Amino acid sequence: MGETVRRIGFVGTGIMGGPMARRLADGGFEVTAWNRSQDKADALGRFGVRRAGTPKDAALNADVLVCMLSSGPVCDDVLFGDDGAAKAMKPGAILLVMSSIAPDMARDQACQAEALGLRYVDAPVSGGEAGARDGTLAIMAGGLDDTVSQLSGVFAALGRPTHVGPVGAGSLTKLANQLIVATTIGAVAEALVLAESGGADPARVREALLGGFADSTVLRQHGLRMVTGDFRPGGPAKYQIKDTGAALDVARAYTLDLPLARTVDALFRSMVDKGGGDLDHSALIKEIKRANGLGETASRI
Repeated sequence: MGETVRRIGFVGTGIMGGPMARRLADGGFEVTAWNRSQDKADALGRFGVRRAGTPKDAALNADVLVCMLSSGPVCDDVLFGDDGAAKAMKPGAILLVMSSIAPDMARDQACQAEALGLRYVDAPVSGGEAGARDGTLAIMAGGLDDTVSQLSGVFAALGRPTHVGPVGAGSLTKLANQLIVATTIGAVAEALVLAESGGADPARVREALLGGFADSTVLRQHGLRMVTGDFRPGGPAKYQIKDTGAALDVARAYTLDLPLARTVDALFRSMVDKGGGDLDHSALIKEIKRANGLGETASRI
């Protein structure tokens, strides 16, 4: 770990944040964690993670405060609200936002952090719950060279970091990642629906495609969810539309038209509107079946 990074505050110990905080504790860091649902933070106690009563308690004396909350507005409130955690951080500490937020929000947060005498890195992740648990997350870091370098030990406990540019570049890279994930989920779902409608066994179709040009992590993991009907949320669909919507907002700002992104965003929004927001995003196959009159609505597993 970096020379001065020993104490880590952690806010947001949900599906992803919980195993990430545990990995940091296992890596020898002193971790103090806060979560709105206290039982989730309490559960980390047996792994050496101290529970904080408030976000500010997690931030006190921390060399790094990791934010792994559900959305940009939630991050803003917890970090910079009236009782914001960032205000309790010591000067020179690093605010590390690993939540998926919009690039302009990351840049705005960096300005607020600088006004408090803090350093800032936006470093969203990809890899899901399994990647968080196994320490194999893809980490997309945006920030100053020396600040990102100082986080090398933190990142090593969590996965594979890549410094992609200045503040905001990490969040932009995550949006690119989410577009690839969302459109690939849609393509895999449509392919399996097509195969099943023509009389092929979708499970065997998936198996046949593994190792070929159509192979992908989405086909392996989410394709398996589709053929087994296991839609317990790893990545809930309601968060998918947050990311596809943000990507389309950025595209409009750059005067770009992204037709695949528009189509898959509309599919996910239809799924969420019909009650499927808390299902895993691989349940998009249910929405495609519904639209074709082939199955149940997306609100049922």
